Amino acid sequence: MALPSSILPNDSVFEDFRKQCLSTENWHKKYDSNGMQVWVEVPSKKGNHGSQVHKIKCRMAIRDVSADTMYDVIHDGEYRKQWDPNMLESSDIARLSDNADLGYYSWKCPNPIKNRDVVTLRSWKQMDEDYIIVNFSVKHSKYPPETNLVRAVSILTGYFIRPTGTDSCIFIYLSQADPKGSIPKVVVNTASQILAPRVLRSVHSAGKNYLKWKELNSPHLKPWLYPEQNTLPMMDPTELSVHTADSLDNTDDNDKDYANDNEDSS
Repeated sequence: MALPSSILPNDSVFEDFRKQCLSTENWHKKYDSNGMQVWVEVPSKKGNHGSQVHKIKCRMAIRDVSADTMYDVIHDGEYRKQWDPNMLESSDIARLSDNADLGYYSWKCPNPIKNRDVVTLRSWKQMDEDYIIVNFSVKHSKYPPETNLVRAVSILTGYFIRPTGTDSCIFIYLSQADPKGSIPKVVVNTASQILAPRVLRSVHSAGKNYLKWKELNSPHLKPWLYPEQNTLPMMDPTELSVHTADSLDNTDDNDKDYANDNEDSS
């Protein structure tokens, strides 16, 4: 992902993300059933100079939840605590602009794999009728990797939501993320094709229950729509740097054991 001179995404980043979500050129369809599609980007033939982790996108046709509601679900950190069973901790750290923030998220991994965490810059924008949210990993001196977790890397992850009716939308999750550690990349790539549809189904289910929950939980508080409601401290974006996938990372003996057990499949 090419970033502008400022670390904050500009319009070209959002437009490029939208094109990736809607394009089928250089994407291979791996799954198509019951309104759900999974696509994997076809690697470039110009040599293997990029990440070995696949870029994957999962597309769902949602017929019973509006685009507005799905957009709110993705943003609402308090609600995520209600529906995300894998989450260990999630917090918004600071504001970077009216439509960007710095956040932290950690999640459970199945044994014997060590749990992961990530620090990301998240930015959002409405372009025409489309809602777009993107994030990528960043480094900050105050938020170094923790010894009991492996710091994963989001190369590019995000959501694209387009309304198709009053209570329907197209919902696309696109991600290229490296869990780091010693898990073979072939295992990572295979698992992502299984996990991505699960993510979308969970988010869709959350969307169906969101309005009822929100009525009882600060119904008018939506700082992603109304920046004046945001009470997070401001942070200068120049304090951050992009965390690339080839950065040194925490590895773990449990991960190595897992890698050895799966080396035949790589």
